[in-house]
Amino acid sequence: MARPARRIAFYAPLKAPDHPVPSGDRLMARQIWAALEQAGYRPELASSLRARIGDSDDWAGWAGLQQTATAEQARIAARWGRDGPPDLWFSYHPYYKSPDLIGPPLARRFGLPLITCEASWSARRNVGIWAQMQALALDAVCAAALNLCLTTRDAAGLALAAPQAQLSAFPPFIDMTAFTAPPRPEPGHIVTVAMMRAGDKLASYRALAQVLEQLPPALDWRLSIAGGGQAEAEVRALFAGLPAGRVDWCGALDRAGVAALLARGMVYLWPGYGEAYGLAYLEAQAAGLPVVAFRTAGVPEVVAPETGGALVPEGDTGAMAAAVAALLADPARASREGAAARQQVAARHSFTAATGRLATMIESICTGTRLS
Repeated sequence: MARPARRIAFYAPLKAPDHPVPSGDRLMARQIWAALEQAGYRPELASSLRARIGDSDDWAGWAGLQQTATAEQARIAARWGRDGPPDLWFSYHPYYKSPDLIGPPLARRFGLPLITCEASWSARRNVGIWAQMQALALDAVCAAALNLCLTTRDAAGLALAAPQAQLSAFPPFIDMTAFTAPPRPEPGHIVTVAMMRAGDKLASYRALAQVLEQLPPALDWRLSIAGGGQAEAEVRALFAGLPAGRVDWCGALDRAGVAALLARGMVYLWPGYGEAYGLAYLEAQAAGLPVVAFRTAGVPEVVAPETGGALVPEGDTGAMAAAVAALLADPARASREGAAARQQVAARHSFTAATGRLATMIESICTGTRLS
């Protein structure tokens, strides 16, 4: 007789799967949810509370957030007392700006195993209220039955801060279904897909504009940018000095629109300052595009230059321009490297592979067996 589907309380303190603003964080939360369902589990959204404090000196905001989280704990506990608790608590992306203030206390109270996914720790973030918030995130990591690490950088940080923590590699993944159409690359067509906001995204757009300025004058190229956001005016101003007609502003596109755009590209170009890993890189490679990016942050976790594309030293826009120019000048090479990148994503970063890994790890926890 088949066992009943295990109920999994799912919580993403930074951005819930039903949050109205798209981002890579929301996309990964949705994909993990879908993987849980595909594996036969019953994920339940425990809370939509956004537990983010963006200013290390916002003591009033931190006090208010703790009060709200305590109220959420009471609400959920009352529901579980009435309807029964789930089998497991799954916490996605707890870190110094956005710890899980709800799951760990409830897990202790109800005797539930706890899993974290994409938790992180960094000594340089121990400032102001972030020190307290990061300490709580680390407490959850230490208490968790398992911590799924999407990058080796995150795993190294957690191992340094909590050597006793149970860590397991869980590479970032995407559902490739929307990106499997045969590529139809247009000569000289460069594609970028990125939100337009302050910070690392704006810095990457600035570097992107510098790269384009250094492309050989005789090279026939054009860039399509898919994305929008509060910094759109600033982003557009960065490209004002380029020749007219070289940049197509596509606006924010849905998944199908992004897939259609990528299918027409020759090269995917995004510098990637501060990227945790960048699901857009995986989507581009799944569509058959070689990627050119900085070798920075978590980008090497999802871009393997030995299979296609290029990673150049962080900040070296000249090297980036040379890498882009070489690919655009040799369409056969770009096609070959894009095909290799697609195979790499299918083998290591596919939805199917992630679903199998996730089910194996959850069952090892719920049944008390050891992971091999």
